[in-house]
Amino acid sequence: MIIVIGGTKGGTGKSTIVTNLAAIDLGKGNDVLLVDADRQGSASAWAAVREESDVQRVPSIQKYGGIALTNELKSLTKKYERIYVDAGGYDSEELRAAILAAHTLLIPVRPAQFDVWTLPRISKIVNESKLYNETLRALFVVNGAHTHPNIHEAEELKELAQDVEGMEFCASVIRNRRAFSKAAASGLAVTEVQGKDRDPKAVEEMLGLYEEVING
Repeated sequence: MIIVIGGTKGGTGKSTIVTNLAAIDLGKGNDVLLVDADRQGSASAWAAVREESDVQRVPSIQKYGGIALTNELKSLTKKYERIYVDAGGYDSEELRAAILAAHTLLIPVRPAQFDVWTLPRISKIVNESKLYNETLRALFVVNGAHTHPNIHEAEELKELAQDVEGMEFCASVIRNRRAFSKAAASGLAVTEVQGKDRDPKAVEEMLGLYEEVING
């Protein structure tokens, strides 16, 4: 199974989500590979930090290019149960190539007007990709929503997005919690953090997203 995390808007937390999902899946005993197809290399940097810790290593590689990347991802499914791809936050050949191989495309969206304006663009890319990848499942997830229960950013974003054809939002919402950045700095998923820095709400949110992506 190939799961691509990508989009056409930068700064939406794609690397945070892809590294958390890969680490959670690995912790469940699955054969996992993290593929960094984003030239910024954030996922690779996280994996490198993780190598220096005493937690289980997440196998990772960097791969770029067009159709060669598509073919390489498909080939890797013979060795790994699940492949997580960080495809970056702009319309690149890597994003389009990864989508052509993907079973699931997960698109993080911040609850902001600038992000809403980019939704038709990524939706168009998804629809074009389905001409060649008919089984592609595209999911949008609200990431970085306010933690206050009286601020309904996620609901407002979903309402604004109703006019964009073919959008399917995850029920899970990832909120703006310091736990995510603190875990990333140590090469960890939020589910792996112990002691006073562990945030049960962040853990619950990420595990909920994992279940939706894998089993939903």
